[in-house]
Amino acid sequence: MRILGLSAFYHDSAAALVEDGRIVAAAQEERFTRKKHDAAFPKNAVDYCLKSAGVDVGGIDYVAFYDKPFLKFERLLETYVALAPRGFRSFQMAMPVWLREKLFQKSLLKKEIGAHLKGFDAEKNLLFAEHHQSHAASAFFASPFDDAVVLTMDGVGEWATTSVGHGHGNRLEMTKEIHFPHSIGLLYSAFTYYTGFKVNAGEYKVMGLAPYGEPKYAQTILDNLIDLKDDGSFRLDLSYFDYCTGLRMTNSKFDALFGGPPRKAEDRLTQREMDLAASVQKVTEDIVLRLTRSLQAETGSPNLCLAGGVALNCVANGKVLRDGRFKNIWVQPAAGDAGGALGAALNAYYQFQDKPRRANGGSDAMAGSYLGPSYEQADIEARLTKAGARFTVLSDGELIAKTAQALADGLAVGWFQGRMEFGPRALGGRSILGDARSPAMQSVLNLKVKYRESFRPFAPAVLREDVADWFELDGDSPYMLMVADVVEQRRKAMTAEQEKLFGIEKLNVPRSEIPAVTHVDYSARIQTVHKETNPRFHALISAFKTRTGCPVIVNTSFNVRGEPIVCLPEDAFRCFMGTEIEVLTVGNCYLRKEDQDPSLKQDYKGSFELD
Repeated sequence: MRILGLSAFYHDSAAALVEDGRIVAAAQEERFTRKKHDAAFPKNAVDYCLKSAGVDVGGIDYVAFYDKPFLKFERLLETYVALAPRGFRSFQMAMPVWLREKLFQKSLLKKEIGAHLKGFDAEKNLLFAEHHQSHAASAFFASPFDDAVVLTMDGVGEWATTSVGHGHGNRLEMTKEIHFPHSIGLLYSAFTYYTGFKVNAGEYKVMGLAPYGEPKYAQTILDNLIDLKDDGSFRLDLSYFDYCTGLRMTNSKFDALFGGPPRKAEDRLTQREMDLAASVQKVTEDIVLRLTRSLQAETGSPNLCLAGGVALNCVANGKVLRDGRFKNIWVQPAAGDAGGALGAALNAYYQFQDKPRRANGGSDAMAGSYLGPSYEQADIEARLTKAGARFTVLSDGELIAKTAQALADGLAVGWFQGRMEFGPRALGGRSILGDARSPAMQSVLNLKVKYRESFRPFAPAVLREDVADWFELDGDSPYMLMVADVVEQRRKAMTAEQEKLFGIEKLNVPRSEIPAVTHVDYSARIQTVHKETNPRFHALISAFKTRTGCPVIVNTSFNVRGEPIVCLPEDAFRCFMGTEIEVLTVGNCYLRKEDQDPSLKQDYKGSFELD
């Protein structure tokens, strides 16, 4: 039985295919269209999923959608009625869009399916799951656990913003919910907006900015914005927010509380923004810890699954892991709305069809999250040749050796290998790599390769067998969703003069033997690299370790700021030619920047809308 899962029409549209309970393929539409957070019907992702399974539409038994459109419309309408006449202007502006895109979204979905999946009977075989059910299913059914508590936290689905479920075998029962407008995700997004970043895109920037500040406003948040209970349940004081009925996240009362208007996008960051980021991060961690502690005490379960956009807050995840209440924690790598497509398909297979759940043999069902397209060597060579690339074809051993040496020599390397990752993180399939030992690498990659803000940290990819020698973590973190500190013996103490520095002034102070991946608070967002799921990436880091004694490299996504992660070989070549990446590997093709036709170099920096 094959079930195609879809998410669409809000942000991060995606498709996923489940065949007899096995996850065959999954991809976000943005990777194909090159439009960040593309919300359109995911026709390219659908085509890829069908092709990967070797079937046409006749081979699909059901299509499952990740939320219930009419419930979402009901929530929007009820919210405005409850708060009328406040926000009438935005209500008036939004109503035509709602009528077209929300109220009739089921019809729109059927129309798109009919146009793109000709012959599929949407009247009989189109299924819908609630938004948080899809999130929870993506986490539990893909996890290695037969029994687990499932916590979902995001901005909002239909009504739920925080929900709890209990998964056992092939069943997943939702047991508790906190409803809109009270939302951890929207609280965090309000500060994302207020500190000058884009909502639904810049939340991870707030998380990255937080260690430069002090949580000076945390108590102000707790005293004024949120009524937080011991068990983690909460209510927001809506008089400070405009997201229910307005055209922005916060209002003048919020401005007055925090001493001024929101920062304008691209304005210089000040200590105030750093302290605000540190404060909302601290409050978020407190909420999540109270929730997880109360859930463990209530259920006694040793296993926790996390999903929803807030589950991408790897700093909070790391705090939950170190808290030790749950013995095992598993986070869905595509925890945001894209992952809802996968959850809808898994939910339909196990719950709607009541199919038995196969054990994953102690590992999860995501296959390292390498669920996107890959390309045969002959196809790669043809595509690169057409793009004008000049390359050398190497054997596997030669490719690993030359790339490892390039990294050891301090070069920035584009690494395009195997299947593309599903989810927001590059995990060694579509990555830009660098030497973690280099004090300059963090700045070089941010400013000359990624064209993004200098403060943003990079993640270490470390051999799983060596992780405990370098970080305060002795477990798996394959999806870059756990933060832990560099071990004490690898750190470098700051001088008295350096200790006096504030905020971003601390950026260029080397903190450890691997300064390119050590944040200002000695933390790192860790990816453990496993031979079983990515043998080629594991071999590369092993070769780097042989040369340098260090099993850690920088791993960041293969894109520039505002661009989706590269999907096609020619996407990789364009990014290579538009940035200061010095070496590119695509399959067994090895490219050096100095060998390329200079006329192909392009002004890539301005090609994408800033995120």
